[in-house]
Amino acid sequence: MVIIDQEICVGCGACVKDCPGSAIRLEEGKAEVFRSCIQCGHCVAVCPVDAVSIPEFDMEDVEAYREGEFSVCPEHFLRAVKFRRSVRNFKKEIPDRDVIGKILEAGRYTATAKNMQDCTFVVVREQLSEFKDLVWQEMPGIIQSLRETGPDYARAFSYFYKLWQRDKEKDTFFFNTPVFLVIASENPLDGGLAAANIENMAAAKGLGALYSGYMMRVIRENPVLQEWLGIGEKTVSCCMLLGYPDVKYRRTAPRKKADILWK
Repeated sequence: MVIIDQEICVGCGACVKDCPGSAIRLEEGKAEVFRSCIQCGHCVAVCPVDAVSIPEFDMEDVEAYREGEFSVCPEHFLRAVKFRRSVRNFKKEIPDRDVIGKILEAGRYTATAKNMQDCTFVVVREQLSEFKDLVWQEMPGIIQSLRETGPDYARAFSYFYKLWQRDKEKDTFFFNTPVFLVIASENPLDGGLAAANIENMAAAKGLGALYSGYMMRVIRENPVLQEWLGIGEKTVSCCMLLGYPDVKYRRTAPRKKADILWK
């Protein structure tokens, strides 16, 4: 629950005005929470005297705004977005846990519907070989199932499976990635938004990423893989390959003109 320190509160009303759920009011010149809320943290962020806290969350993680450190140059950001590539060639170097942890922070702080904060991030790193073996072990059953639910996928995966049977190095699902990330969430949009921030943060840390729609379909089709990953009843919102790129890009790539309707 949200706690407002009455000793510190100056009754400015900033939290009342900014509360999305109208759960705060001024009473005798002090702010008070009078009904349950979604604990979005707007009141914590907007309070000019640091009188608000949410004890269930890590309040030591809260940072005061510092101009120059909390903003991104718009031109630089757009160039970074334009320069990103889907990476399919990775170095053998395995990113440290601390590096991956920092990247996932960008996902943890991504907005979620109703502030659910319901994303689960499964980082398959130490047990990647085990997971890959399980995927290929389950592949015949996955292909059989997809013949009914997704025939186009079934044909593609059958081809990938034959390639792998001939040469175990031709892994068209994982390529040579050192880290495989699965994002699961109650609301798929929450996981998708988190993935976008994670990819941008990965690029900022010098890593490359590849979104894998194929692996999303593979996992969604197979309860054994879902159980191994430990995602419970949540939906697989994104699968991503992560690692240091073993390729050097020298410029941005062209794109067709934006399809924008102004009304």
